[in-house]
Amino acid sequence: MNSVSDEPPICSAKGCRTDAVWVLAWNNPKLHTPERRKTWLACDEHREHLSHFLGLRGFLKDVVTLEEWERGSAGSAADR
Repeated sequence: MNSVSDEPPICSAKGCRTDAVWVLAWNNPKLHTPERRKTWLACDEHREHLSHFLGLRGFLKDVVTLEEWERGSAGSAADR
């Protein structure tokens, strides 16, 4: 499957089709090594809700803008 798309990234909130602005980097310590980062994308409206959901479980590691994430991830193999 080709992960490159002409479509802008969209929010990970259920049913939301809004363009993503934020990257929520997380991991589940019961399943993932400490350095591994899974990501959810969020629009401005859903950023706080998704962050809260991950934070309550102790999974949330970082929240950065999509632009910042893409600059920092250039050339890396981050899980998305």
